[in-house]
Amino acid sequence: MSREIKFRGVAKDLKNVDVVPHKGIFVYGNLVHGNLVHDDATDGPDYIVGNMVEADEEYCTLHFWEPIEKGSAEQFTGLKDKNGKDIYEGDILAWHSNICRKHDWVGLVLYRGAGFAVQESDKSYSSPEWLDCACRKDANIIEVIGNIHTNPELLEDKK
Repeated sequence: MSREIKFRGVAKDLKNVDVVPHKGIFVYGNLVHGNLVHDDATDGPDYIVGNMVEADEEYCTLHFWEPIEKGSAEQFTGLKDKNGKDIYEGDILAWHSNICRKHDWVGLVLYRGAGFAVQESDKSYSSPEWLDCACRKDANIIEVIGNIHTNPELLEDKK
């Protein structure tokens, strides 16, 4: 099964609001690392870019080109929560049991080698297979309740 590869990042300064797909502090699209654009990778920002509009042997034109905060790029997991919302790395998830309607636990989505997993505490990781299973339409138990950039307090409350 293939999944859509897309990214989001925290915009440095969203200037092209009419052109760039964004929601809150995030811009959405493809990822270009700064080291591909700048000679000194430590100084150059990463970018979220739009699809290619045209290209030839000498150049290519992208729909948009937006710099993001270093280290804020996060990949789409290919999964959706119980409300149909895309789940990205850095999202904070709540697990809802069918018995009670409160959050039974909260975890942070991470990329762990072969796939995406959830960090439930400083020492505990769910397997990527568990996250896939919990996001099935018939399971309906995972909900995105925030992200590490705008809601870090959600993780602190559970420690």
